[in-house]
Amino acid sequence: MRITCVGGGPAGLYFCLLMKLRDPQHDVMVLERNATGATHGWGVTLERDVLEVLRSNDPVSAEALARASVHWTHQAVHIGGERAVEGGYSIYGVGRQALVDILASRARDAGVRISYSREVTGPAALPPSDLIVAADGVRSRLRSAVGGFGTGVREGRNRYMWLGSSAPFDMFNYIFVPTDHGWVWAYAYQFRTQASTVVVECSSLTWAGLGFDAMSAEESVALLSELFKDQLGGHRLIARLPDGTTARWLNFPTVTNKRWHTGNIVLAGDSAHTTHYSLGQGTTMALNDAIVLADSLCLHADVETALTAYETRRRAELVRTLSAARCSSEWFEDLQRYIHLKPHQFALVLHARWSPLIAILPPRLTYWLRRARKRSAVLEAIGHGAPQTLERWN
Repeated sequence: MRITCVGGGPAGLYFCLLMKLRDPQHDVMVLERNATGATHGWGVTLERDVLEVLRSNDPVSAEALARASVHWTHQAVHIGGERAVEGGYSIYGVGRQALVDILASRARDAGVRISYSREVTGPAALPPSDLIVAADGVRSRLRSAVGGFGTGVREGRNRYMWLGSSAPFDMFNYIFVPTDHGWVWAYAYQFRTQASTVVVECSSLTWAGLGFDAMSAEESVALLSELFKDQLGGHRLIARLPDGTTARWLNFPTVTNKRWHTGNIVLAGDSAHTTHYSLGQGTTMALNDAIVLADSLCLHADVETALTAYETRRRAELVRTLSAARCSSEWFEDLQRYIHLKPHQFALVLHARWSPLIAILPPRLTYWLRRARKRSAVLEAIGHGAPQTLERWN
């Protein structure tokens, strides 16, 4: 099969690698708009279960990813001068550049041809192919040029900026800071030694009230570094991204598509769907797209049948994840509903934000239900003699 993948991110590279591993006779090419070694973004997160899935598909790249990752088991919520820590997690932070480099190197070793600095604006620019994979991101030019997918884009109400820092966070952190114009908060986590991702978010009203709408990126970062100085510990925030671009304030776009394929062109990763960054599942979803697409093509000889099977399976698998992402993003958009809670109550409700009930139940009732659930888990752990389970509830 002649396969052309537009986009050299995790979804495209991993899919192409898997197709070559399953059948070396496939002719597989990746066309990436960026130059070699110029990936947009800082660090991404992967759960332990994801690494196990990757190991079952390609142990070589999975082991390389594990070695390049930083592992943490706790999350901290900073608010009102207090810090609430919850354990029992198993999350890996890895630099997006490291992830892409590992997958690209492994794909080339398997025989995938990768061409960088290749901007694709439509199918006419592509070589003859039996299958074309549009894995070129949220604002997929190939998807737009082809049309027929029924694409919808809904922008979130809050503003966010994706930044880096040399601050060595030793766990995942939610940091909430009050200002005269409302709250500003950050999601901060380390992805390698002395390198962390810091995503900053606030409401549009707070953003305008603090004057971010009239500031340059450098001015915004200077103010944000001051706001989060206690947690940064003398380190600064960085606006200059690894691909040479500069971070800017954005509204998060939730992308949906009524159809994921038309003819021999199929969507994968962010071009097919997006989930709010507060869920931390974007890269996981992209890699799972790649796995299911490769499996479907190996199981079904007919391309149309394979693409239909891929889309059907992934839509079913993503129902719960997409619902959780929507609830999470809406929780942060409605932060004023919860911010009056005491710090320890707020932290518990924050960790319950995935539920569709969160917007219906009174915040304090949500807290008491979450608290009762945790106590029940502790008692169950005691009954089963499982001290490792208790760590999460300390």
